[in-house]
This record gives sequence, C-alpha cells and structure tokens, in this order.
Amino acid sequence: MSAELVWDLKCGTGECPTWDAAHNRLLFCDIPAGTIYALSLASGERRSWTLPDVVGSFGLCASGRLIVALRRRVVFFDLETGAITDFTDSIDEPESNRLNDGKVGPDGSFWVGSMDEATPRQATGNLYRVTPDGRMVKKASGYKVSNGLAWSPDGRVMYHSCSTQGLVWTWDFRLGDHDAGEITNQRVFAQLSDQQGRPDGAAMDAQGYYWSAGVSGGHLNRFAPDGMLVATIAVPAAHPTMPCFTPDTLYFTSLRQPDAAADSLDGGLFRLHTHHAGAPIPVFADV
Repeated sequence: MSAELVWDLKCGTGECPTWDAAHNRLLFCDIPAGTIYALSLASGERRSWTLPDVVGSFGLCASGRLIVALRRRVVFFDLETGAITDFTDSIDEPESNRLNDGKVGPDGSFWVGSMDEATPRQATGNLYRVTPDGRMVKKASGYKVSNGLAWSPDGRVMYHSCSTQGLVWTWDFRLGDHDAGEITNQRVFAQLSDQQGRPDGAAMDAQGYYWSAGVSGGHLNRFAPDGMLVATIAVPAAHPTMPCFTPDTLYFTSLRQPDAAADSLDGGLFRLHTHHAGAPIPVFADV
C-alpha cells in the first residue's frame, strides 16, 4: 500500500480527520491555526473555518453541529452559520496545559484528553468525559500528552495512549443505562519506541484492529486486538498524526516541523487505498 498527497496544506499540526457520512466529506483541523477543513469526497470541494482559539479536536453531533475542544474548554460549532456556543467550563489545569485528542465514544459522550506544552513536559494531563448535559468528568490522569482514543467495534474496549511515554492502554468500557462510560481494568496494550513510531492519533477498523499514527517513525502501525503489531506501513510524511477510515479509503493527517524543507510534504492530508473498513463513528447525543 502506498499513500498519496491529497491536500498540500502544510499544517502546523494537522489532526482529527473525521468521516462525516451525512455530507460525504472528510473533516480535519490544524490545531495551532484553529482551523477546521472539509474535503468533499464526491466533488473535491474544499472549505475551511477559522475559530478564535486553537482547535485540539472535535466530534460529530446528532444535531449536525460539531463539538469542539478549544484550548481549555469545549464548545459547539455550527458549520452552516459559524456560530460558537459555550458548553463547558474551563479545565482546572496548569496554564501550560491545553486540550488535545478527543472523540465521541459509543456512550454518546465526548472524550477528550489534555497535554502539557511546556519543556520538558510534565504528567499533568487528564482524560475527561463530556456528557450531553455539559458535565466534564475527569476519568483518568497522569499524562504528558493524552492521545490515541478509539473503541472496539462493539464499544466495550477503549484504547488510549500517551505519546510522550510511547504507551497505549486498553480499558474495559461500560455500556448501559446506569453505568455507561465507566472505565475499568486498565492494562498496557503496546509500548513503542521513537523508531517504531510513538503513538499519536488512532482509528479502529471493523475487524477490531487498532491503527496508530507513528508520529516519530514516519509510518502507520496496525495492531491486532491482542496487541500484536501486524503491519507497519511507511508513509511519505515524516510525522503522521491520525488515521481515519472512509468507506473505501484511509486518510491521515500530518504535522510540519518549523525547520521542514520547502519541498517537504509534511503537514498535508494523505490517503491510502485499503480493503479495510472502519468501525462505526458515534455522534454526540446533543438532541
């Protein structure tokens, strides 16, 4: 399999590619630019919206809006009107922290983690569950860069990583009327070196295999449900950040270092034709 450049944006940190089936488009963002992009998979039309803050991540809502993690709070964003609606309070974390990787879980809540931007990074990041009634509940802590959220196709296993530590964990994930969103039995799923590709954003395929962007290794890693690394796919971006499945294609974003060569493809959006399908993409239960 070989990847091709689709959109040469030279993003500072391209992230959060999300398949929007209702509009047959791929959404993604450039975190430091605070910009959300849309690529129509039918017409190739390209659009963008810039928010007044960094955009760490976002998810689809049942209402058609996006739920968006800004630097220190979560808001709703309407792509049709451009309206931003406040949703949560600001996180109570050190000033050097911001919200990072986030996804809607099978419980209909938005799960989002935080990270430390200081040098050296400290393990002051947390993982939150943002519920449809606006509560932001801390579920785990002690991360330098919270990342890699994904769920098994049946929704009963949650995957989560710390990019700086190179660790991916799994948790048992509860679904139900009274205990939805409870996470228990944390265990190490994989540990990756810089050369192997420290774990950044992730996606789940329909077979239950976990795809991790090896941000330090220039490739994508595919793991079996038991944690075995079954495939390593070299890509033309030195720093891939997150994969995402559409019906017949895998897309992934990338980041661009300040000293990147002018002809570097880093920071672009790429696609990779694969026979693997993605797991279902939940939406935030705001209606």
